[in-house]
Amino acid sequence: MDFADKLQSYRKQRGMSQENLAEAIGVSRQAVSKWESGQSYPEMEKMVALSELFQVSIDHLVKGVAVEDSRIQETNASPHYKPVPEEGVSSSMRWVRGYSYHYEYKSRATLNGVPIVHINYGRGKPYVAKGIIAVGNIAIGALSLGLLALGGISIGVLSAGLISLAGFSFGLLLAIGGGAIGTIAIGGLALGIFALGGLALGMFSLGGAAIASRVAIGGYASGHIAIGDTVRGAYTLIAQEGQLSDIYADDVRSLIYQEYPGLWRTIVGLLVWMFR
Repeated sequence: MDFADKLQSYRKQRGMSQENLAEAIGVSRQAVSKWESGQSYPEMEKMVALSELFQVSIDHLVKGVAVEDSRIQETNASPHYKPVPEEGVSSSMRWVRGYSYHYEYKSRATLNGVPIVHINYGRGKPYVAKGIIAVGNIAIGALSLGLLALGGISIGVLSAGLISLAGFSFGLLLAIGGGAIGTIAIGGLALGIFALGGLALGMFSLGGAAIASRVAIGGYASGHIAIGDTVRGAYTLIAQEGQLSDIYADDVRSLIYQEYPGLWRTIVGLLVWMFR
């Protein structure tokens, strides 16, 4: 059996298409097609990649040894394997040491044509996962996890969603992160209607430095109502020696209702919980 036949045989044993193989070792599908038709041979660098992927020696690939004499032993203990799909599951894994890595899993079960679970991540490309539950370099789903995550509940380095948790997050309802923007924002830098953080900017702000259009509470507080150690506002309450717990909650509550009589009790409760 010559190289072209062996290459095609091993590729099919792995359940890989020509495009899958090309992607795994960093060449075009046309190059793989030419190898398998005997029109050309891979360079040594690519031959090494093929031998590592199929776990056979280069000598075996290029010499006339029967395929049956060197079957690939595929086990989960090996760093180069393609898991056998379970019933109801579509998945694939490709890994060539020093070249590329890609894993994808897509459940056959769908909701309105969208996979219940889609996992798609790897190196070299911005792999996109789209599903009810999505995990990928870029993840889009009701529950998404990725470097870039978009969805209902999003977790990632950069994420946006209804509820978002990330290094930098944007949440329509809740955002938590180093930098957070949302209706409720919690972070080192927080920007929101209700903001809590080292630097908090919002309508209602609590933080080391709190700047608010209505109520600001913090070490430095600037707002219409300002409460803290250093304060600036139309109405102020100063914490003695930086101890906010020395301020009475009833005094804060009365001041807030004096200026904003229609304010929701829940928001007022959040603003006064730290006072005695």
